[in-house]
Amino acid sequence: MKNIIKYALAIGFVALFNSSCSKDFLEIEPVDKLTQDNFYQNESQIKAATASLYGFPWFDFNDKFFWLAGDLLAGNMYYTFDQEGQFFFFSYGEGNAYLTSGWKGLYRVVSYANSIINDMPTIAASKGVSQEVIDKAVGEARFVRGTAYYMLAEYWGEAPIVENASELVAANNLRLPKNTRKSLYEMARRDLSFAAEKLPAADEPGRATKWSAKAMLAKLHLTMAQNIGDSDSAANFEAAKTLAAEVIEQSGLSLMSNYADLFRIENNNSSESLFALQWMEGGYAFGNSRQANWARSSYITGNSEAWGGGKCMTLDFINNVEAGDKRRQSIYMAPGDRYPEIRKNHGGYEYKIVLRDPADPNITLEGATPVLNSLKKYVVGSADDNGGKVSTGQATALNQYIIRLADVYLIYAEAACGAGGSTTDAKALQYFNAIRSRAGLPLKSAITFADVFRERRVEFALESMGWFDVKRWYYRDPAGALAYLNGQQRDYTYYRDQSPNAADENLIAGYIQQGPVSPITIAAAQMFMPVPAAEVVFNPLLGAGEPAVDYNFK
Repeated sequence: MKNIIKYALAIGFVALFNSSCSKDFLEIEPVDKLTQDNFYQNESQIKAATASLYGFPWFDFNDKFFWLAGDLLAGNMYYTFDQEGQFFFFSYGEGNAYLTSGWKGLYRVVSYANSIINDMPTIAASKGVSQEVIDKAVGEARFVRGTAYYMLAEYWGEAPIVENASELVAANNLRLPKNTRKSLYEMARRDLSFAAEKLPAADEPGRATKWSAKAMLAKLHLTMAQNIGDSDSAANFEAAKTLAAEVIEQSGLSLMSNYADLFRIENNNSSESLFALQWMEGGYAFGNSRQANWARSSYITGNSEAWGGGKCMTLDFINNVEAGDKRRQSIYMAPGDRYPEIRKNHGGYEYKIVLRDPADPNITLEGATPVLNSLKKYVVGSADDNGGKVSTGQATALNQYIIRLADVYLIYAEAACGAGGSTTDAKALQYFNAIRSRAGLPLKSAITFADVFRERRVEFALESMGWFDVKRWYYRDPAGALAYLNGQQRDYTYYRDQSPNAADENLIAGYIQQGPVSPITIAAAQMFMPVPAAEVVFNPLLGAGEPAVDYNFK
């Protein structure tokens, strides 16, 4: 069984390598007849293995679940269709297909990381590979694994910790109990701390560094700190501040001056990126599928993969965006917005609520969305617009951020607010106002937890971070977070005014706003997800009524 597991992973490595030509650090010679005996023989082969951690294993998680959980649950994105829409209504259950994809996707990431952590060091050492090279590779794998366990803690709260699947298979120990959220946090902390110690300060663009690890570690400590009743809350706030400051002041990274530039293919692995999934064009599961899922129409993508006609930002999100915020047009398209980078060969793209064929007005090329806007972030246009870096197979070569420098700025600001919920700390204001300044917004002389939450909601809209932010609020103030979710204008939409004197169909004034038919009510029990039904059938210890246990760390 151990060899079968390794062979399955080897197939994944080979598939990645053969699809990686001329893709920065993913440019790796194909490995023929990959076996335990001829792999991990040198630094090049080890780097080939760790390259696999940055893309393919994440696909099932990123394709749907990441944004369904991050943006629909948080009330930022509007979409109501079928099992995807169940996340919008909080009506999904254990059998939801995308819930299952998220769970399995994160454990696939853990599996890839574990293969490197457990198998590589002994083999590489026997081939004469230096300890420094081995430690760096393990650091990359533990960074990725630690990030995955942090996410499992935030989505599910309780989940099994798997450090070495081969040992479990050998011992026929396949039905693990759920481990506590505290244990998941500790697992993530150990992995990220190891990575922060062993990873270099700089590496090939796109690979994790010590600053990537410290940034994720800062976010982890901030999350733990928001459990304000815990005895170590104050220490975690301080740790989050210290780590965030180190990243900001010592990494050499800097904010991009123009927010829109963060989401262009040519700026992958920019000066603001700390950890991003590395996607490429050319084949299904190796490219970023966000554009295919979110683009309004084929008129934008230049191919048939454009399934975003019913997706848009919620009215609640729109009302949260301050007037004059420069980020708005890069997040969602509104009537009159122009995008010269899309349909370049046709003079650019102008957003209209309804786009009709100039040759035949009876033909609608793009119809109205429920809230009269469309998603822009991660929508980059056609292959012609991007030098061929968009292809069919839902494959766009635009990296997917997991954490970037602006996040670390706001981690510091939130940590400085601490248990008291507000601060006038000079450094916190400096970092908070740097984000506001880039957005063209007035600066603040004092900030609260609510200020930081609102700023994060806009800054990271459609980056799947929204649910993590809501969860930190929930740990801090359960009643307040639930009141926020239940008070959202989440299911407010528009319909066309049919009166004789109605305004033009391309003006918002030509539509009538309507509230929800049935208000969406969210309860405390829904703040953590159920384990997928198929997993519980295989392992009843994962069932809702089964207790979680603390993990026995060695």
